[in-house]
Amino acid sequence: MNSKIIIPIIIIIISAVAIFLIPEESSMPSSENLYQYGFTFYDVEKIKTSLSEENIFMSTPSPVTDHTIGNYCAIRDDILSQISYCTTTAIQGPDGRSLGNISMGGVPDNPIMAIALVESSPFVNSKSDEVEIVFKTIVESLVCDCWDEKQPGGFESITAWINAAQTKYAESSQTIPLKSTVTGLGDETLILEITYKNDSYLWTLIVLK
Repeated sequence: MNSKIIIPIIIIIISAVAIFLIPEESSMPSSENLYQYGFTFYDVEKIKTSLSEENIFMSTPSPVTDHTIGNYCAIRDDILSQISYCTTTAIQGPDGRSLGNISMGGVPDNPIMAIALVESSPFVNSKSDEVEIVFKTIVESLVCDCWDEKQPGGFESITAWINAAQTKYAESSQTIPLKSTVTGLGDETLILEITYKNDSYLWTLIVLK
């Protein structure tokens, strides 16, 4: 599967009805403050280095500045309107097979969001190790290495959050996405989603400033 096709699929789905693991309202900072703090596009190098230590390999970021930005860095219309620059990368396992991709979007100087997507097939837990590695790396690289201390959402670890989402989704009809939102780890909002599409389970982690 072309890794750059996966993101548009998930973006369409997540706007529909979803199962909420932990419903939580989160307010967005004002637009003038979105670019003043947090992770940058350069942090992709930290992600790449950390993933390579776990035998997951990431391609060089490809910039997107034209009308196709919405295919890779769109989450909601209100956020897409603030994105004029996007980068996307492909991630692969040690066997060279595609796992998914990682994208960041914002303005050329700074991103306001990041998306990590891992495709799992034939079961929702077929790539559980890869999902945990990628999501943990994203959180620790872009937010902080402080989950054990703060335990946002009452989850003692990132693994516990992933497992809770997986259990909830497995118990559902799996006909609509599962969405779990966590705040309190830093200034960012974390959103975990699981969606079934085209015989694959799509695990998505979204980091929003």
